Amino acid sequence: MRARLPLLGLALLVSCNAQFGERSDNAVPNDWTPGSTDASAPPGFDVGPEQDFDTSPPPPPTAKPNKHAPEFGETTSAPVPPPAISGGTLAFSRDGLLAIASDPDRDLIHVADLTKLERVSLALNANDEPGRVVVDNGNLAHVVLRRGGAVVTIDLASRTQVSRRAVCPAPRGIAFDDSKGLLHVACAGGELVTLPALGPATRTVRLERDLRDVIVRGSKLFVSTFRSARLLEIGADGAVVNRRGLDRSFSFKQEVQAHVAWRTVPDPLGGVLMMHQRSVLTPISTGSGGYGAGGPCDSGIVQSTVTPYDDANTPPQPRFAIPHSVLPVDLAVSADGKLLAVVAAGNAKNKLLPKVQIYARDAVLMPPEACSPPTELVTVEGEPIAAAFQPKTGMLVVQSREPSMLMIGAVKLPLSALSRADTGHAVFHANSGVGVACASCHPEGGDDGHVWNFTGIGPRRTQTFRGGLLGTEPLHWDGDMKDMPTLVDKVFVGRMSGLPLDAAKVAALANWMNAVPNIPSVPADAAAAARGEALFKDSTVACSSCHFGKALTNNASVNVGTGKAFQVPSLRGIAWRAPFMHDGCAPTLADRFALACGGADNHGKTSHLSAAQLKDLIAYLETL
Repeated sequence: MRARLPLLGLALLVSCNAQFGERSDNAVPNDWTPGSTDASAPPGFDVGPEQDFDTSPPPPPTAKPNKHAPEFGETTSAPVPPPAISGGTLAFSRDGLLAIASDPDRDLIHVADLTKLERVSLALNANDEPGRVVVDNGNLAHVVLRRGGAVVTIDLASRTQVSRRAVCPAPRGIAFDDSKGLLHVACAGGELVTLPALGPATRTVRLERDLRDVIVRGSKLFVSTFRSARLLEIGADGAVVNRRGLDRSFSFKQEVQAHVAWRTVPDPLGGVLMMHQRSVLTPISTGSGGYGAGGPCDSGIVQSTVTPYDDANTPPQPRFAIPHSVLPVDLAVSADGKLLAVVAAGNAKNKLLPKVQIYARDAVLMPPEACSPPTELVTVEGEPIAAAFQPKTGMLVVQSREPSMLMIGAVKLPLSALSRADTGHAVFHANSGVGVACASCHPEGGDDGHVWNFTGIGPRRTQTFRGGLLGTEPLHWDGDMKDMPTLVDKVFVGRMSGLPLDAAKVAALANWMNAVPNIPSVPADAAAAARGEALFKDSTVACSSCHFGKALTNNASVNVGTGKAFQVPSLRGIAWRAPFMHDGCAPTLADRFALACGGADNHGKTSHLSAAQLKDLIAYLETL
């Protein structure tokens, strides 16, 4: 077994683009740096400190053969659809001898001895969906159960479960404070729960929805948000004392907005590192290939990047787009902070594209107007969802979901023989071949909260698939996609340049998407929600005249005072979908009743409701 993966030589660095195929015309030569004035600067770029950014719509891309298209093989549908990929499910014991791997696809937790190459698997309840793992200073591993609403604690010495504690309906991130002996759990519903290594919770505070990772840095506590990619600093009283994030910035003359923080981890050199996507704000073509490569570093309309945050509240600066990194679901950092490994779960079915890339720190944190090949391409099999550097040896260990195994250098350690292969799951998460996957805009089966600007159409907010898709046709805000085969043909094959899918694969994709569950929500005020339900069903208020039935939609297109008729969306899980309306005109549900979003009487009849009644109505909507 190698002590660590060898770093590749300079010759391979120069040839990386050749390995992945021809780069797009907009890709930057490997030897070009910002400010250069020689002939190697990419054509069409203004070099130097005063760069003029062009925000005009790009021309429709020229269709090219898709040499990086994914391969799905024979169609398979799992009896129980596997959960969407969330990533970041691997951690080590403090001595580095044990790897603890959550297995959300099989509701298992694996404890693997990396010296003996043995593992023990602990079974959980069905649909617990284990996620993030943290190991404390008492040799206990703590795992959040994303759907089980609990934290499971495992004694690593005996390899046994010693505790299961309910924390919140949808726990996401977890961290341990060595100095205080406390766990902190961040929940999608906005709860931040503090509890000892063993025993009941000592504090629960409510922040904002969509919390993701928790990081302890000395006396400071940080929490990331998922879709908005923000970093919140939490004070001793549990309140947010500082909120940082990347607003609009520019990357290769494209205006971009940070979104979807897949993984936020401590930086050994200080502060934290956030692995996130960023979405383009410039107009996007809906023609053939309009979502695909041709952007910086061969990316599509969604780029992947790492943003560092220091401990001094300095505003973050944008960094470069990581090439070929679709669905960057995990970020591993070496103990000395010098190496960063990026797991691109979206490339699992693309044979010519890298699944895991290792970068030298200075390379991955370059300015946005730069492209750099990885320091090393990690050859792995399966479908990677997590990675971590072993603390003492520096070896990178990679976890695959299908087949379930750990890859320790060249050694493979099987974790479970149970297959969770599902073609619908594979299609949804696959890089279509031109730098974008369905899950790029619909992470975890939901949405990125982004408002896109489409040429000839206008602004359209990403819609969610959670809670059921079938039965809500026609699809899209404009109702222009009559059914799932049309959506696949027009979007996956057309705009995303994916290869055509046969009827069986389209059906498998529809079935998997239809099974993505809503995130559970608990009302902050049950009495207010009950009063709001009565208002919702009141014929005078008229909400239920359009939003009714299991899907809470009549599937019709209606003009609610926003200029034209749009498809009535399902209200299932509406609380998770800010900003609201087709163009994101309502940052909150309360803003939905403002004139800018159609007013109070074009969209139901609410002008006669008092402020208290509107608050009750919103309280009910947040429970759906």
